[in-house]
Amino acid sequence: MTTNDNSPLAVDILRGADAIAKHLGFPRRAIYHLVSKGGLPHFRLGETVCARKSTLSAWIEEQERAAA
Repeated sequence: MTTNDNSPLAVDILRGADAIAKHLGFPRRAIYHLVSKGGLPHFRLGETVCARKSTLSAWIEEQERAAA
C-alpha cells in the first residue's frame, strides 16, 4: 500500500512536537507544556503528538479575538 504524502490531509498534519514547535515558532518544551495542560489543540497517533495546521490557525485566531 502506498500513501499519498501530497494529499490535503497529509499536508495539513504536523507530526511530532518538533514539527508543531517549528510551525508555531515556539520551543519544543512549550509544546509539551501546552499539551500537558490541555492548552493546545492536538491529537495523538500512538505516542506521537500531532496537530493540524488548519486547526492551529483557527485556534490562534480565536486566542487573538479573546484577547481583543
